Amino acid sequence: MHESEYVKIYTGSLVITKLISSRLEEIGITPVVKESQILGASLDGSQEIYVREDELDQSVPIVEEVKSSMSA
Repeated sequence: MHESEYVKIYTGSLVITKLISSRLEEIGITPVVKESQILGASLDGSQEIYVREDELDQSVPIVEEVKSSMSA
């Protein structure tokens, strides 16, 4: 992964990361998922999702939709 080509769109729990990744894949976007590098985050299973810069406009609404459905 070349860092300048990818943008982080989400950092959070493994469960939400899996759901967002699945939704992205449904529309043809292949996300890159990494264990979070935030100090202590790996203890709670936090993950980061990255997408290519040219996929950002399609990806952000999906992240927002999943996050709002999880908090409802």
